Amino acid sequence: MRGEFVTVDTPTTQTEPADFDAFWAETLDETRQHPLGVTIEPHPTRLTAIDVFEVTFAGFGGTQIRAWLRVPHGATAPLPGLVQFFGYGNGRGHALRDLRWAAAGYAHLVVDARGQGHGDTDDDHPDGGPSAGGFLTRGLRSPHEYYYRRVYADAVRAVEALRSLDLVDASRVGVVGASQGGGIALAMAGLVPDLAVAIIQAPFLSELNRAADLSNEAPYALLTQYFADRRLDRAAALDTLRYFDAVNHAKRANAPAILSTGLRDGVTPPASVLPAFTAYGGEKHVVLWPDNGHEAGGDLDEENALEFAAARLRP
Repeated sequence: MRGEFVTVDTPTTQTEPADFDAFWAETLDETRQHPLGVTIEPHPTRLTAIDVFEVTFAGFGGTQIRAWLRVPHGATAPLPGLVQFFGYGNGRGHALRDLRWAAAGYAHLVVDARGQGHGDTDDDHPDGGPSAGGFLTRGLRSPHEYYYRRVYADAVRAVEALRSLDLVDASRVGVVGASQGGGIALAMAGLVPDLAVAIIQAPFLSELNRAADLSNEAPYALLTQYFADRRLDRAAALDTLRYFDAVNHAKRANAPAILSTGLRDGVTPPASVLPAFTAYGGEKHVVLWPDNGHEAGGDLDEENALEFAAARLRP
């Protein structure tokens, strides 16, 4: 594999709520009260080597979440699978976006983050959407109201949706993501105890107690503005963030993971990322890119990801 693989020892300064596990057990129990309700419909394209399907399933509160499923044309069961999450303000995009994983032989489920994606809505906050921009601070005064409670619960359901398909080997399903998607993937590694692999690049949502001090760039700049505008809400907001910090989820992870970051990243600075890598509870491989920013290793990270996944997910 490519890049500078190292041993990381960057302790976190984040603390963990005493009811962290109970909070997430309650959240997922509440989410699962709604039937998963997976639907899958062929989506016509001009592709000859890859089949694309429109998938929906019930997320938190029963809200319909949309995804693309891409699989090798004519594939038969059982396929290894990967669920992919995207960066802040982005969703699954066009049906033909990123065909790499399907071309490599995987069932590839590409998921919208509610309010950020391809025609997706956030029913709890109808004023949402990419133009609003304030996903990071939405509902921040309470962990039960916080936006990412719904996003993380939706992501768990996405893993369950992919595993429910007859074409997929449920024991060989992993997660992949960069930036916000990397933070969500890290959270999934902690919330879903039997993932087969986690592939994480430049994760957002880590070391959230210090993120606004470490980065002046969006989206962490939203926290700075929030604290400035709501001076008396800072303590409650920081307490809420402890439930969603990738560091606290990483401690509970046991899936083999490959993690990468650029040491010149101003969006998710290494000082916010490396504590999650250090805390990660499972087998982990960390690659640093000394001269790169938020793009980290770019295509070389993708090469590493393909090699890492093949070693653990291919028959």
